[in-house]
Amino acid sequence: MRRIDSTEDIAAGLAGLAQCDARLARAIELSGPVPLRRRPPGYAAFAEIILSQMVSKASAAALQRKLEWAAGEISPAAILALSPEALRQAGLSRAKAETLCRVACGVLDGELDLDGLCRLDGREALSKMVAIKGVGPWTAEVYLLFCAGHPDVFPAGDVALQNAAADILGLEARPNPRLLSSLAEPWSPWRGVAARLLWAYYATVMKRDATPLDG
Repeated sequence: MRRIDSTEDIAAGLAGLAQCDARLARAIELSGPVPLRRRPPGYAAFAEIILSQMVSKASAAALQRKLEWAAGEISPAAILALSPEALRQAGLSRAKAETLCRVACGVLDGELDLDGLCRLDGREALSKMVAIKGVGPWTAEVYLLFCAGHPDVFPAGDVALQNAAADILGLEARPNPRLLSSLAEPWSPWRGVAARLLWAYYATVMKRDATPLDG
């Protein structure tokens, strides 16, 4: 499996997508450069993705700053050292605070190897992550995309990807996750690059930016 580790890998994926779907070829022309957006794997990156769930990028960035100020650093030990009240005062919902703590416990107990997950088959890695209460498919898929460089993961539950796909594919309505997942199947083995392309299209053509992590 070829990891998406460089702009050259992005270029190879875009070339493959353009060959398999003329609509994507047009989207590539309109979108301009497609960012790599990679993060080192580990707890800090996983926490950043959890914080970005269901909020705007500005809100996620504010949560990140508050949490770093409260904890000193975003690490399993530092987060678990905070009281529930301190986590609440940092702006975290109860659900996000509990998920961050569950993941931290899994890392410290050795039950969750966030680095090792990046070397696993995508399906196996996803199953290990979503087994943790509070970690859904979107969180796990975004982690594999941006921290593992997985080439063929596509977060069909992402609203920005749904909106971009509707525009690119000429759909009458925004597709639901199941439909979008089905529509994206022909883009394999480059669905991870397709996701990046759709986020770039959403920002450049549709003038909105909802990429989970910045480059």
